[in-house]
Amino acid sequence: MKKFFGLTLILGVIGSCATDTKLTYETVSLIGETCADCPNITINIPSVLDETPVAKAIDVALREEIISLLSFSEDRTIDNVDKAISSFTSSYKELKTKFPEEVAWEAKIKGEVVFENDWIITIKLESYSFTGGAHGYAATSFLNFDKAQGAELENWELFSNLEGFEKFAETKFRIQEDIPQDKNINSTGFMFEGDAFHLPNNIGYTKEGIQLIYNQYEVASYADGPISMVLPYNEINLYLKRKVGP
Repeated sequence: MKKFFGLTLILGVIGSCATDTKLTYETVSLIGETCADCPNITINIPSVLDETPVAKAIDVALREEIISLLSFSEDRTIDNVDKAISSFTSSYKELKTKFPEEVAWEAKIKGEVVFENDWIITIKLESYSFTGGAHGYAATSFLNFDKAQGAELENWELFSNLEGFEKFAETKFRIQEDIPQDKNINSTGFMFEGDAFHLPNNIGYTKEGIQLIYNQYEVASYADGPISMVLPYNEINLYLKRKVGP
């Protein structure tokens, strides 16, 4: 165990080259300061050991996600994970000084490679934060990468027929959530904007199929929790740019 910019860095190999096309990963674990007036911060994310263009894209995307989750200011100098952790810690300490009874803040971030083939890598990022109030907030996001291009993909770039996929997903969503096909999408209590179905912000490849996740508050109340649906590849390959075989 060694110190790294004031944080604890723990490395452990979590993947190996099962084939010539699969990459090798290690887990990078970061833990914030430990003190009576410090928030609890735990970060575990994958890092690619291979020197490939997609490795840099993954590193940049994960860094940006973590900075977004931890930063409480619009300070543009927060450009790395260490500074983001310091920002989160400083924000809590400042509040604790003004309000000594403030309950300790918490931030947990865990990233995992959930899918990889010759063309695609998908990382699932699960986060939880508590910064006061009645409850914390948990969220899941997907980061999809094109291995050949060495670039992160936007959701629309996953599909050859986005409109067709969205219509198919709505039909499956209505079946899963017991919403009559001839009724408005919000007829049973959902809160889709404009009473019109839309795909979630978080779409990712998994071993079972394309997973759609609506986080809390996205289309339903906090009490309803996240809404998830997996669409098998044999049903949706016709809509995908990068098809997945059996």
